[in-house]
Amino acid sequence: MENINNVELLGYLASVMVAISLMMKDIIWLRWINFIGCALFTVYGYAIDAWPVAGMNAFVACINIYHLTKIYHGKFTQAQTA
Repeated sequence: MENINNVELLGYLASVMVAISLMMKDIIWLRWINFIGCALFTVYGYAIDAWPVAGMNAFVACINIYHLTKIYHGKFTQAQTA
């Protein structure tokens, strides 16, 4: 078997993270793990000069951050009013 270089390993790790995120029942865990996977895919896409991969995953990572911010802001607001 050939040696796997670090960039290839990064791509596999990103794939595993995204796959794991899709098995989560808790939406917060799904968003966090998917964010990590997308961030890794963004770095991977940049490393192999695959700009569509980097751009799309950066966009999805931003969507995850947006939704996580909404979730945590809602929990903070509910805690203050309770």
